[in-house]
Amino acid sequence: MSGIEGVELLSRAHAYLREVVAAVPEGGWAASTPCSEWTVRQVVNHARLDQQAYGAVVTGHGLPDSDPFHPADALDGDAGAELDKVLRAVAEVYAGLAADAGEVPTPLGPLPFPVAAAAAAMDAAVHAWDIAVATGQDAPLAEDVAEGIRPAAEQLVDHLREAYGVFAPARETPGGDGRAEALLAFLGRDPHWAPAGS
Repeated sequence: MSGIEGVELLSRAHAYLREVVAAVPEGGWAASTPCSEWTVRQVVNHARLDQQAYGAVVTGHGLPDSDPFHPADALDGDAGAELDKVLRAVAEVYAGLAADAGEVPTPLGPLPFPVAAAAAAMDAAVHAWDIAVATGQDAPLAEDVAEGIRPAAEQLVDHLREAYGVFAPARETPGGDGRAEALLAFLGRDPHWAPAGS
């Protein structure tokens, strides 16, 4: 792993997700996102359910009662508050794990702690980016966060793409793009995606 990692990486990804969700404008919840056919509210709920699963598989309880890949259109109550409860719980679970743990349960199977934390961070950070660009926020994915996520992405994503189709094919990026753009392209995102008509 390189750059920031472990609990710090997950904390930074969670902070990014909180930041962009808090800044969704009142009329922005139904906006289209880079996640094909998903609205901002659906992406927020998907991110919440994914993070809940990362915490629950470690503790053995509290698994989501909904399928993250078919997220409900609405969250009960305030979406940001519901998300924050889950992020705090996941952060507490990961903070209680040994940084040198050789095997941590995750929704993707058992992984070494740094890879498990980076996988959870990848999920949070990339969906935060989806929300940010969908709602016109000037909130890019930080370069050092992308650098911390990249080794886990390279270890996990090709298998997930081939076995489950959960990522679009990787995209080519122009040579001048930075680490965040390269990560997004590797994950099948268009780093320069913008809402239609913008």
